[in-house]
Amino acid sequence: MNLKPLNILVLIVLLALTAGCSKNGTDQPSIPEPSPGGKIITPSPPGDVVGKVTVGYQGWFAAKGDGSPIDAWWHWTQDWAKSPSTTNSGIKSWPDVRDYSATYPTSFPNLVNGQTANLFSSFNDQTVNTQFLWMKQNGLDVAALQRFNPNGIEGPVRDAITAKVKTAAELHGRKFYIMYDISGWTNMQSEIKTDWTNKMSAYTSSSAYAKQNGKPVVCIWGFGFSDNNHPFSADVCIDVINWFKSKGCYVIGGVPTNWRTEDSDSRPKFLSAYKALDMISPWMIGRIGSISEIESKYRTINMPDMAYCKANGIDYQPCILPGDLQEHQRLHGDFMWRQFYNMKSLGAQGLYISMFDEYNEGNQIAKTAENASFIPSGTSFVTLDEDGTACSSDYYLRLSGDGAKMFRGEIPLTVTRPTKPIL
Repeated sequence: MNLKPLNILVLIVLLALTAGCSKNGTDQPSIPEPSPGGKIITPSPPGDVVGKVTVGYQGWFAAKGDGSPIDAWWHWTQDWAKSPSTTNSGIKSWPDVRDYSATYPTSFPNLVNGQTANLFSSFNDQTVNTQFLWMKQNGLDVAALQRFNPNGIEGPVRDAITAKVKTAAELHGRKFYIMYDISGWTNMQSEIKTDWTNKMSAYTSSSAYAKQNGKPVVCIWGFGFSDNNHPFSADVCIDVINWFKSKGCYVIGGVPTNWRTEDSDSRPKFLSAYKALDMISPWMIGRIGSISEIESKYRTINMPDMAYCKANGIDYQPCILPGDLQEHQRLHGDFMWRQFYNMKSLGAQGLYISMFDEYNEGNQIAKTAENASFIPSGTSFVTLDEDGTACSSDYYLRLSGDGAKMFRGEIPLTVTRPTKPIL
């Protein structure tokens, strides 16, 4: 058969492209696996969560005297009515509070440097504005504001902090969305719909409210977990997901690590509920604590998760952890950076950092005591220099910022973190 020179050239180019695209260097298929119907469904285009880095934002600290509706040491202590102390503490890490204009004295001993042991309140406007400024300074795109059952004693203060988050996000050009945590929420199926309709949906009119595919984003964390705190059936979860979709929302699910195989931390026969979601964000706290565990989960969880999501038109937002500081997991940033590297290599649609301000569990990236001079005397709080490497209090904000740059393609993919522990 005779071919014209132009046709021969086109054929050569096509063959070269085919050979070059046969592998992507991560042992993953270069195109999505076909869905059961044989049709490949591509993930969503870039938006406010796809192609972006989201931080989980608790915003759940208060103090006596801060003017908040709860008027208690909310989440700082075990007994919220009593002042934080060595015998009444609810936190694993001690925050660096030097950037806050208003802080509140505790019953802890003075810091080793002689300063009073003060803590901040999330009810204070300047606190929230400062924390969103940190997000801006470090290129963190979105805050997922945690919202638990709003019908109890915590409801009024949570409502107030939601308004403060909106203001701060607008001020600093960050995006935010509501992330319902349904843990222990007995009447969740009906009450979550009422809360969205009567209160939270109003926030979607804000220029700062995150949109994906033109739809306001809402996340529901807790569907499918096999513990007694999340007893909801698959049918109940599907009903709630479809209700939010009927309201025009893009729905993210914070799901168990083993959602795809429906075992271990996942309830069986839940795949239909997971598949109803627009984006899946599997939980990873307590599942990894070392580099070897990161690599194991990458092969056994993240890679097959990604292939499944591609095949079924679901966006994938894996969880990135700084590590539990109190358990000495951080390796002065190497633990977190390996996850950034793996998830960028994987081609994930978005990243979720857990968490921004979770001082209770020791996995916060917000400013933290950098050395022993910044913790109360006689206490055992682990500081950022715990492995002998001095780190500034903002180190994990800066590290997260560099991870976000790498994820967005603003700096090259690199296995070695570029972030210096001390500026």
